[in-house]
Formats: sequence, structure tokens, C-alpha cells
Amino acid sequence: MSAWIRMVPDQEADGPLREVLDLARTPHGTVDNVMRVHSLRPSTMRGHVVLYRACLHDDSNTVPMWFQEVISSYVSTLNDCPYSYANHWANARHLIGDAARADAVEAALLATTPETAFEGAELAALHYAEKLTRRPGEMVEADVTALRDAGWSDGEILEINQIVGYFNYANRLLNGLGVTTEGDVVGYYKGD
Repeated sequence: MSAWIRMVPDQEADGPLREVLDLARTPHGTVDNVMRVHSLRPSTMRGHVVLYRACLHDDSNTVPMWFQEVISSYVSTLNDCPYSYANHWANARHLIGDAARADAVEAALLATTPETAFEGAELAALHYAEKLTRRPGEMVEADVTALRDAGWSDGEILEINQIVGYFNYANRLLNGLGVTTEGDVVGYYKGD
């Protein structure tokens, strides 16, 4: 466990904290530092877990899971957040399932040149993610219209928006408190 503030270990957790730690457990049975950093305020951990799962792991989402992880990775790259990038790029790479394609996508994300690996609807979504991350006050209706014109439904536009918004929040949480992956199992699909 590593952050600039104290994180409560499982063995010191009281009833309310223990309950929310159990809610936050990964499929590996661990609590990642991104959630554990809230341990001094369990109510924010609960809210974070619910928001995260709604944005990225909800069965009703229709944006392909691999692309949700690409958006997550791109926003984390734009925000220079190594914690989120490590986890969500590992997930994206796994879900892409093609090493050469994943290498090309990663190079494009790191260079902030998504047009070298994407086109059409995917490229439009990444342009939207970049603008919303870097220049949120400049967003206009035409930015959403461009997504619709590229083929995204309004529900998918909302999903994209929520992923971008969530990662801007999470990246600032992580960077602002010095949270690292020390002790975490990196990547949701670790061990698959």
C-alpha cells in the first residue's frame, strides 16, 4: 500500500469500513489502492466503487469493453496518471487480444495521435475524450453532434462522457494523493 496519506489495512478496519472494503474487493479478493485511499472516509469509497462500476463494468453499457478501456487509458495518458494507465492499459491490451494491434494502439495513445490507430466512430470518441479532458470549458453541442454523426447512439455518448469524467476524477484523486500500484494486482484480468 502506498500513498501520501494513511490507508487503513484490513486488519484495522471497523464494521462500517470492513463492509465497504468488502464491496470494493476485486475478483482477486484484494482492495486496490485507488479504493483503499478512501479508507479514512468510507462513504467516499462507497460512492467511488458504485460510480466506477457503473461507468466501466455495467452489463447495460454497449460501448465495447475493450474500447471503454482504451478511452480510460487515453484519458489517463492525457492526465499523466501512471496508476490508472497501468491498470486500464493492461485491461485494454488483454481485451484487444492481438499484440501487434495493441502495440499500435498503445503507441498512438502515448503519442496523443489516436488518428494513427483509429478512424471513424472510435477516433471521434477519442477526440471528444481529449477535448473534454484538456479543454472542458470549450465543449459545445457540436462535439456531441460529431459523436452522433460518427455513429454513436445517445446512450453510448453518455457512456463515453461518463468514462471520461470518471477518469478525470480518478486521475486527480490518484495523482493528488500520490497513490501507487505498490501491493495491487495490476489489471482486472490478471491471471486469466
